[in-house]
Amino acid sequence: MTRLSLIPLLSLTLPFGLQAADAPPPAGHPHHAAATGATASAGRKMELIEGITSDDFLRLSNKPNTVELVIVAVFSDENYGMNFNGYAKGLAIYTIPKGWTVEINFINPGPVPHSLVVIEKDSVKKLQVPEPYFKGAAVPEHLKGIAFAKSSFSFVADEAGEFALACGFPAHTLNGHWIALDISEEAKVPTLKLGTAEAKLASPAKSK
Repeated sequence: MTRLSLIPLLSLTLPFGLQAADAPPPAGHPHHAAATGATASAGRKMELIEGITSDDFLRLSNKPNTVELVIVAVFSDENYGMNFNGYAKGLAIYTIPKGWTVEINFINPGPVPHSLVVIEKDSVKKLQVPEPYFKGAAVPEHLKGIAFAKSSFSFVADEAGEFALACGFPAHTLNGHWIALDISEEAKVPTLKLGTAEAKLASPAKSK
């Protein structure tokens, strides 16, 4: 076998979903259609996210030192649909004071499985994400994901550091499906920074 003939065989050994950061997904990837003309947001069950606005992404709870997050997968076509609330590759940043309880409502209105898990920020470079860093900080079966569904979980942010809210489906985080979560010793109130906009305080708690 010639050296050149090895190239196709070697390409078959790459893990499913792994590609250059800015390259379109390969044929067979669940988001290939989005990169080649169709939209990743096509086929969503919009009733699952009806009425949700950016004010709901971060909201104070009626309970003390507790914050509520709404995180939607495939909120837009950004990053071939592999985004949370329309952002990917760490370009949205939640900052939560250390010691607060974080309650998360995760929604995937689309047909491609996605999940949500809290991991150390350095772990976004791995093909498969690790177990959740904080106790309970993931949807059930985070490596499998859900489609056309909602899930919720909560955890106590009892350690300061740089973390990520990541998709646990294999290769999705490596391809940019994550946003940042900073647990801060100094912060007194939760904030959310979306892209280049100024960080905003959490929305007020909803009245009972």
